[in-house]
Amino acid sequence: MAKVIVVTSGKGGVGKTTTSASFATGLALQGHKVAVLDFDVGLRNLDLIMGCERRVVYDFVNVINQEATLKQALIKDKHCDNLYILPASQTRDKDALTVEGVERVIDELKESFDYIVCDSPAGIEKGAIMALYFADEALVVTNPEVSSVRDSDRILGMLSAKSRRAEKGESPVKEHLLVTRYSPKRAKNGEMLSVADVQEILNVPLLGVIPESEVVLQASNAGAPAIHQNGSDVSEAYGDAIARFLGEERPMRFTTEKPGLLQRLFGG
Repeated sequence: MAKVIVVTSGKGGVGKTTTSASFATGLALQGHKVAVLDFDVGLRNLDLIMGCERRVVYDFVNVINQEATLKQALIKDKHCDNLYILPASQTRDKDALTVEGVERVIDELKESFDYIVCDSPAGIEKGAIMALYFADEALVVTNPEVSSVRDSDRILGMLSAKSRRAEKGESPVKEHLLVTRYSPKRAKNGEMLSVADVQEILNVPLLGVIPESEVVLQASNAGAPAIHQNGSDVSEAYGDAIARFLGEERPMRFTTEKPGLLQRLFGG
């Protein structure tokens, strides 16, 4: 049965779209058929990170308004045969998203896809609520800083109160924590919260830790999800998170400093 996953946080600039792109790609690389939807109506960045901005003809709102079919609007990913992108509109506002319209699109996607990844806009307004409303599971993305964690805590409250599962009294949305832009050295020096601090505040099972890295910016500028940067810590961290999501046990890497050259040579 198809699962709807929302990638959310509350605060802007924490890596939601980067995570949506890499997570959807990672699931597709594992052989699952995946659709990733951009709910950020009016801005639209997912297509840039996925490298398909020049191929956008129809968008999410066109499908909701029945100005185009879902088949016309979905863009096949260049790297994965079983990954498709549904871009947001740049010319409409978030009021164009209706519960009935979004439900119709998601129900149609469920007929053909294993996973539907919803890339949420920042904030707690209509676009963000619409992105989480139909979710079965949620990836709560946060940076290790107080304002980001506080906003993520607010989103957790929305998931438990505003989702369709909450409204219908069904089992709650399954929550996963993803800590992004993490530097063990800076956390040790007290320049950012530690992973343990974030977990203690949010009390959500930790799915993964994505290290602070220039690779993310390089990947975005190249129009390719960071998970494609083979051999990089970021790619491996996303790979670990996806494996855990699919039920595999993996050690939690990237939470401690890597030993320097002298430490590797002489121990200690």
